[in-house]
Amino acid sequence: MQVMRYTSDAMEQKQRAQRNRTITLHDAERAQLRGRLLTEANITPDTDITNRTLNGDILTMLRYIPDRFADLIIIDPPYNLSKDFNGLAFKSRTDEAYDAYLDAWFPAVCRKLKSDGTLYMCGDWKCTSSLQRAIEKELTILNRITWQREKGRGAKSNWKNSMEDIWFAVKNPRDYCFNSDAVMMKRRVIAPYKVDGKPKDWEETGDGNFRLTYPSNFWDDISVPFWSMPENTDHPTQKPEKLYAKLILASSNKGDMVFDPFLGSGTASVTAKKLGRNYCGIELNEEYCLLAEKRLQLAETDRSIQGYTDGVFWERNTLSKQTNSRRNISAGV
Repeated sequence: MQVMRYTSDAMEQKQRAQRNRTITLHDAERAQLRGRLLTEANITPDTDITNRTLNGDILTMLRYIPDRFADLIIIDPPYNLSKDFNGLAFKSRTDEAYDAYLDAWFPAVCRKLKSDGTLYMCGDWKCTSSLQRAIEKELTILNRITWQREKGRGAKSNWKNSMEDIWFAVKNPRDYCFNSDAVMMKRRVIAPYKVDGKPKDWEETGDGNFRLTYPSNFWDDISVPFWSMPENTDHPTQKPEKLYAKLILASSNKGDMVFDPFLGSGTASVTAKKLGRNYCGIELNEEYCLLAEKRLQLAETDRSIQGYTDGVFWERNTLSKQTNSRRNISAGV
């Protein structure tokens, strides 16, 4: 379940700054992209759902997805908050009622995971305990990632909510994919240490001193999509491509199937495509499905992921250094 803003070119559209790069849709695009969606009207049990977007209710569309279908499942469900997803309202509820909501669909999603598969599920402080309870009934939890999202208004009567969780779980804790070398972080070295005059565990470059580090379960290098980023849409809870790139690179291999049952505006499918994986997603809101399809079209010619360059993840505010690194590699430096 996820978002966009206006439904017709005849309606008054948002006034945007000249440099605003938010992905939008026009009526002519909607008509063209609508033909790419799988719905209850055109899907059958024999339909090939590889690299497709399924527009419909999660429990209905799950019937068309084979069991043990996905190598990796990424879930960003509605949190236990009242929020409007392009006219589809999700209402906050008691913890018990939210637990029941998760139990209504989560076991069915887990049946789509391969025996050696991995599942990640996103949540905030308010619903994360419910997510943990739901996951532990079906899978083995290996870790909880916490990531810092620097976006949103401050709060005068509470601490600003700047963190979210991602639960990391597997079907079989003795047999699962984890590619730690694929998700290395490139960090600036503030206090360079040398042995015999040579850098120790870091590299000296014309753009500064950097060290490659293995990933931890705390991520402070993520920028939430905003108006100047080419991946941005009007979806109110859109996840960054960089965030999902870490999950996909760590827990799948090229050619694997990545499945998202709450696709929203398409981040899981788009990032999977950019990284050479197959994908499939379910989304209830047609407008978000169409945004996902437009983003998938754009990924045909632009497979870049902001913050991921030359096979490593970079810290925030290093775009110029990433550009220089690409230039140097292209020039054979």
